[in-house]
Amino acid sequence: MGGVKLIFLLCIAAVSTTVVRGEDPYLFFTWNVSYGTIAPIGVPQQGILINGEFPGPNINSTTNNNVVINIFNNLDEPLLFTWHGIQHRKNSWQDGVLGTNCPIPPGTNFTYKFQVKDQIGSYMYYPVTGMHKAAGGFGGLRINSRNLIPVPYDPPADDYTIIAGDWFNKGHKTLKKILDSGRNLGRCDGVHINGKVAKGDGKDTPLFTMEAGKTYKYRICNVGMKTSLNIRIQGHKMKLVELEGSHTIQYDYESLDVHVGQCFGVLVTADQEPMDYYIVASNRFTKRELTVTGVIRYINGKGVASPKLPPAPRGGWGWSLNQFRTFRWNLTASAARPNPQGSYKYGNINITRTIKLANTATKIDGKLRYAINGASFVEPTTPLKLAEYYHVADKVFKYDTIKDDPPEEITQVTMEPVVLNMTFKNFVEIVFENREKAIQSWHVSGYSFFAVAVETGTWDPEKRMNYNLLDAVSRHTIQVFPRSWAAILVTFDNCGMWNIRSETWDRHYLGQQLYASILSPERSIRDEYNMPESAAVCGVVAGLPRPPPPYS
Repeated sequence: MGGVKLIFLLCIAAVSTTVVRGEDPYLFFTWNVSYGTIAPIGVPQQGILINGEFPGPNINSTTNNNVVINIFNNLDEPLLFTWHGIQHRKNSWQDGVLGTNCPIPPGTNFTYKFQVKDQIGSYMYYPVTGMHKAAGGFGGLRINSRNLIPVPYDPPADDYTIIAGDWFNKGHKTLKKILDSGRNLGRCDGVHINGKVAKGDGKDTPLFTMEAGKTYKYRICNVGMKTSLNIRIQGHKMKLVELEGSHTIQYDYESLDVHVGQCFGVLVTADQEPMDYYIVASNRFTKRELTVTGVIRYINGKGVASPKLPPAPRGGWGWSLNQFRTFRWNLTASAARPNPQGSYKYGNINITRTIKLANTATKIDGKLRYAINGASFVEPTTPLKLAEYYHVADKVFKYDTIKDDPPEEITQVTMEPVVLNMTFKNFVEIVFENREKAIQSWHVSGYSFFAVAVETGTWDPEKRMNYNLLDAVSRHTIQVFPRSWAAILVTFDNCGMWNIRSETWDRHYLGQQLYASILSPERSIRDEYNMPESAAVCGVVAGLPRPPPPYS
């Protein structure tokens, strides 16, 4: 894993005070990112490796650890990684998206320094530049609870990570050319589990092993480009215990729909006859079903896995919607809790602003683009956060160029950077409106939000009567079904520049994203860290003198 070291530092002389707390442990990683030949679904192609691995190494951290990752970019293109679901409290400088960071040029390196503060759970990382995500460079990121803070289940015998997703055989550069030419990516070519597909000939190397009578934790993440997956384990039930950083009411499931960008934590007990069993992943909501398997092997087991696979759910997205409604936050569990701290009775907080975000597909100059409220996002050459910090935002973007309430019909679409000016600590309602026939998946960086409703039809204020205002799961990614809507509640108490994006990656690449800017009204370092000394500069701010730190 490139020389991982765990060092308990008693002082912070060598590390910026704007990044970490000195008494918390550090995890150091060195990543060499390079191309290599991979074949996730059997077709050799160029992929992105981290220290020669595909998928990349698993980051195993504990609440409040400081994570330091020195990344050497050996690709022929600029590169950035994002830490999907990590809140980076007061520190959007480490979010790793093009609105906050300059990409790492080929042949150079950059060091991310962030703290997994007040979080527990199952997360992942992946590259966000271009279509690199389609070539690999992704992996799991787990945050364990500290020993002093119990979790609502017995310690598992082992902890496994499942990174599953759809896959395209064309390669990331070809996919980028397809989108740049104005065409659609079409359907994926297959599905993988941890970069592999079992052949089912009895000779497959197991992905995981279990000992009869013991219980194991599986962290399941969908790192795909655009396809929802159904995950199930042959002959075994999955007990859902955690969802994107929140402990859940513990129900048993035969299978789980995991939408793009989502992560689940489940417990699986080895209570069957000792032999091989398949973990099964299949795509959802498409005409052509693609199914892939991986082997789970009982220690000292005898017998290959049965070729009779557990079927995918018969219902369409209505089945998936009903499953979503069964997810409930465990309000009695002890652990790091998502911010806003203390807002467990979030249903009693007054909403100060309602923002409806309607996604649309359109053509501009004959080329396909995706938009939000009539604006298709264009990545500026200067990161938005840098432009704001250097006081040259007017040269890069304008605030609030889209309306909070879009018209019923969006006939005009512009191409521009989109930044919403948010008021610090306001409690905001965001409604994602899906006016199309394809399922959507949305992520809010820097935050967890309360997913209070996912419903069919059109949203109106009366629909608030059906919100779950008691125990909606606090999470960071939410699906929106066709011709449907989803409502989330979030307190914008984390200062910075934060990405709100489609996790359907062709949509993200072609404009379906925006940013929310939250500034400290008191100009205090208690609310936001200053720009790190190590931060790269680019675009219109390159060569400009660095502004004095605005926060003290």
